[in-house]
Amino acid sequence: MRGTLKAIVVSAALAAVLAPQPARADSFIDLWAGRQFPSTADQGRGAFGLTAGGTGSGVVGGELEVGYSPSFFGTQNDFGHNTVLDVTVNVTFGMPLGNWRRGAAVRPYVRAGGGLIRTQIDGGSIFNVSSSQNHLGYDLGGGIMGFFSKSVGLRGDITYFRNLTGNVVNGLDLGSLHYWRWSAGLVIR
Repeated sequence: MRGTLKAIVVSAALAAVLAPQPARADSFIDLWAGRQFPSTADQGRGAFGLTAGGTGSGVVGGELEVGYSPSFFGTQNDFGHNTVLDVTVNVTFGMPLGNWRRGAAVRPYVRAGGGLIRTQIDGGSIFNVSSSQNHLGYDLGGGIMGFFSKSVGLRGDITYFRNLTGNVVNGLDLGSLHYWRWSAGLVIR
């Protein structure tokens, strides 16, 4: 009886150790600040936001990003209160390098996705108009995420944003809104 009990305990312990482990997603939150590259609309204005996502068990992951750009079109004196808000859902592809699960790792990645790009202009001395518009848009980009401990790291990113529809304000066609943004942030997982 004692031998049988030992065999059961040893078998159960071996089964627990050797059993395949379920895949775990490495979720993260990135609090970032950035700047738009100059384009036809903006003047290299600042932006900030939050990205939350997961890298999955392999090279494919996903993320939700919310970015806010105050005074996107210029100063408040000239363009009044004006902002751009982007909310996008992205698929990411990246290969982890190093010991990803325990810290001290780097993950270069590329991303592509789409979502909402909202523009808002209220008053100003150049264009005395008020307009709030929601646009369907897309983003393409990439960057690198690195961890120097198990739960804290840094992320740098460069992304191109473009809306899929024109930007018409009071009958004036301003063309398609498009811009580049670089960002850097603190990542917590």
